[in-house]
Amino acid sequence: MKMKQLWTVIIIGIFFFPSIATASSPYGKMDVYYNEKLLSGEEVAKPVLKIGEPFNIKIVMTLNQTSRLFIEVDSIGSEFPYEVIEGPSKFSEKKHFESLDPGVYTFEWILRANEGWEGWSMPVNFWYQIHEEGEDEPAVKGEFTVAYCTISNEHYEGEIPTSENHPVSETEPSSTSASTPAFTLLGAISVLALAFALFRR
Repeated sequence: MKMKQLWTVIIIGIFFFPSIATASSPYGKMDVYYNEKLLSGEEVAKPVLKIGEPFNIKIVMTLNQTSRLFIEVDSIGSEFPYEVIEGPSKFSEKKHFESLDPGVYTFEWILRANEGWEGWSMPVNFWYQIHEEGEDEPAVKGEFTVAYCTISNEHYEGEIPTSENHPVSETEPSSTSASTPAFTLLGAISVLALAFALFRR
């Protein structure tokens, strides 16, 4: 990584790096799964992946009222250490659901580690933003790390699974832009440590 890119990661990470694993509010709650394993509390999955090895991220979201919803699966800054094989959105692409009735919704992605990231450890984050019906300002928003994956030098040679689960919605989803939340000092320290490790490489 070039020096300019390194400092970009540091600066972006200070403001945007997540540090919690689950989220809940009066507007709803979320259950978070990695490879079908429920992550409890602040638990973060820490797998070792081969290049091209698929893994599954699932968010089961309960909405307590009619809401407009934005979601995204991403990593640090503009980096793309992972690729979405199947899911409601591409990697680092915000997805917009204009109106969701109260109820339970499942969002599931199958991803894989990309070439060129051998020996790196990179997070998979979930970002969300919920608006009350008819409101422009978000009622609640946040981001947290689902998995912090170490990518090995080996290549995956198995089959790529597919998922039959899709987001449940009475409206057709469409992509759009949305504002991004700020995060904690703990997340900033984590990014600085990661950037220092990458710089030494």
